[in-house]
Amino acid sequence: MVLTPSTMLPLGTKAPDFQLPDVVTGETISLATFEQKNALLVMFICRHCPFVKHVQKELANIGQDYCDRSLGIVAISANDVVKYPDDSADNLKIMAQELGFNFPLCYDETQSVAKAYTAACTPDFFLFNQAQELVYRGQLDASRPSNDIPVTGKDLRSAIEAILAEREIDFEQKPSIGCNIKWIPGKEPAYFG
Repeated sequence: MVLTPSTMLPLGTKAPDFQLPDVVTGETISLATFEQKNALLVMFICRHCPFVKHVQKELANIGQDYCDRSLGIVAISANDVVKYPDDSADNLKIMAQELGFNFPLCYDETQSVAKAYTAACTPDFFLFNQAQELVYRGQLDASRPSNDIPVTGKDLRSAIEAILAEREIDFEQKPSIGCNIKWIPGKEPAYFG
């Protein structure tokens, strides 16, 4: 397992558009799906990664806790399923159903969306304001599978609360750490590695 940090895409970056299928409903999800929301959380996750497994219940909790607030949430998996079949669309559907995700979980088969966001690891979090400008990227919280810090979602939740209240995010943004995205051999992005 290679520990990989977020690329820390520059704040203010506009959210790249995408058109991806939700593995549960088959519906095509895009930025337009969330245009009525005051904020959008884009999460890059997968099924097999121990870092995602460590926080997956908190991801479901965030979906539940913000379902009545003006936050759009989409999770995206972009791993190479030839080498990592646990991350196939069918297995992602099982994951979403088992965890009770109330937000779309999409499969990025070509990995083009992950590259557009400069996603590097799972989990990797990108929070955008109503103008779809990046206001937060980084860790969920300080918990890791190898430490005894409880999973609370503190950093991400603080950023969500600030943006929904139209306040500045006034704390240091620390990179997420996780497994590297499993790129299709020969298709690794320039920023990776």
